[in-house]
Amino acid sequence: MNPVYSIKEAINKIENYCAYQERCHDEVVQKLRSMKMDSEETDTIMVHLISANFLNEERFACSFARGKHRIKFWGKIRIVNELKFRKITQYNINLALKEIDPQEYLSNFDTVAERNWESILETNNLKKRKKFCDYLLRKGFESNLIYEKVRELENSNTDDTNAVDQYPI
Repeated sequence: MNPVYSIKEAINKIENYCAYQERCHDEVVQKLRSMKMDSEETDTIMVHLISANFLNEERFACSFARGKHRIKFWGKIRIVNELKFRKITQYNINLALKEIDPQEYLSNFDTVAERNWESILETNNLKKRKKFCDYLLRKGFESNLIYEKVRELENSNTDDTNAVDQYPI
């Protein structure tokens, strides 16, 4: 059975929850609901957390975007969708996307794409292309980047096979 918390206990518990890692408002509200806090108490606690700077949606969005891109190698589309799912405002989403350096973004995209291309053992080119594109689309990269990369990798692949054919062993 869940214990009943006073507002002071709940604030202490939620402060620790927010200090552990950046949280969005929605996550904190869900946590307070799971602690059986009513809406009036939840509002009071949320106001306290925001005024004490335990909660900051802008900081959360920027941290989320940086982390998901650098650690999980997510593309911008997936990051935007995940932030929208967490009810982050469009203004904060735009700020978060500015946190991602364009050079780093393209560099990470190339790394992920080349690693994935090499790992697909499919011999049928159409199936390989589909697996490759599906993977990068799931990661949240833009389709124009993906299709350009497919062409580039397929052309480099045919160049390699031609080089092998030219010099028989």
